[in-house]
Amino acid sequence: MSSSSFSCSALDAFERDGFLLLKNAVDSDQLAAMRAQFDDWVEESRTHSSNFGETINGKPRFDLEPGHTADHPRLRRVNAPVEAGSAYRSAMEDSRMTDAVADLIGPNVKFHHSKINSKLPRTNTEVKYHQDFTYTPHSNADVVTSLVMLDDTDAENGCLMVVPGSHKGPLLSLWHGGKFTGAVDPEIEAELAKKAVPVMGKAGDACLMHTRVVHGSAPNNSDKRRVLSIFVFTAEDAIPLSPNPMPNVDQGRVVRGQPTGRIRSVAFDLQAPELPQGTSFFEQQEDA
Repeated sequence: MSSSSFSCSALDAFERDGFLLLKNAVDSDQLAAMRAQFDDWVEESRTHSSNFGETINGKPRFDLEPGHTADHPRLRRVNAPVEAGSAYRSAMEDSRMTDAVADLIGPNVKFHHSKINSKLPRTNTEVKYHQDFTYTPHSNADVVTSLVMLDDTDAENGCLMVVPGSHKGPLLSLWHGGKFTGAVDPEIEAELAKKAVPVMGKAGDACLMHTRVVHGSAPNNSDKRRVLSIFVFTAEDAIPLSPNPMPNVDQGRVVRGQPTGRIRSVAFDLQAPELPQGTSFFEQQEDA
């Protein structure tokens, strides 16, 4: 895929708004395999009453929402699924999604981390408004979060809400009262939420999102699940300035183009993020 695969208007929209909906980001076989693997993990979660599995930093791979039971499973996060499921590795290595990311921030692109954020039917999980960059600062902001929809996604089942153009605004602190909350100030969130727009799509589509865009999402009050497989990519010359909150065996791997060994930096100022003590950032936001 070359940059000509994006229309000029689409590229202009990404520059203006900070996000772009990519249709058919993974092919039908990849999508089916990703969904099947996730279904297996949900079934496995029924046999557990607390977070389980293990990632390379010794933390649980699978994060369960409070209220999880065998009859009503609430698997809300899978950490580093690229390590645990071949379908997710395939999507990271060889998909239209990765080619599209290279069109936006390439030609040389590195993989940073992956995760699954899940809202199973009638679950309480919400994501308070934040910017990814303040969780994972880099020497420059050529960082894209790709959120692949494993299900048809709309406002009813808790779709992503994005504030267009907010990537051009200030970096908003996630620290309040001396505590890292993982969310912007509630008063700021209330104002930004008025400007937010829903990102809706079909299973297999992806939202390609600039790292500085403000975003969040509401709980899933419907009978439909909403699962996002999330991949974070950076320009090869963007160097992480804080530890990876989700360390993995592939972090820093060049997935498009070539390694250059160069560092490109831009000026910004922020307070360093705090790594989650628990399994995921959901716990940080819940404790705020």
